[in-house]
Amino acid sequence: MKQELSDILRKYEGKRDDLIPIMQEVQEKFGYLPEEEMKEVAKFLRLPESEVFGVETFYAQFKLKPSGKTCVTVCRGTACHVKGGARILKEVEKALGVPPGETTPDLQYTLETVACIGACAVAPNLIVGKETHGKMTVKKVGELFPSPKK
Repeated sequence: MKQELSDILRKYEGKRDDLIPIMQEVQEKFGYLPEEEMKEVAKFLRLPESEVFGVETFYAQFKLKPSGKTCVTVCRGTACHVKGGARILKEVEKALGVPPGETTPDLQYTLETVACIGACAVAPNLIVGKETHGKMTVKKVGELFPSPKK
């Protein structure tokens, strides 16, 4: 990781304004912002670690933990809620074994929720990767995330 971070930092002059572009590039490379690498970024930019951490936690685009290979997003909007979205979320949590905001131990999936995905006509909805699945049912969740064979 150190060499990869060095390759990223080499492109910058070490100015305070470089912080967000560096963080974006680090996250693109590693999938999240590793703590040790962010300490090195702080040193490179001559900023307090607390300031770098403040930026990391202020912007929703930055992730402090590794994300799964595939993001699963469950809609919690009004239409989805009325049509059983809470039940769908519970079923996805059960299938993946993690609550919203967490990643499966094998780093295959990260489960997230959003206020609305804008597909209310086919509620309840969830997104797996970049594919939207509408009119979700508990059965369809089981088809998307089958239980491992024993």
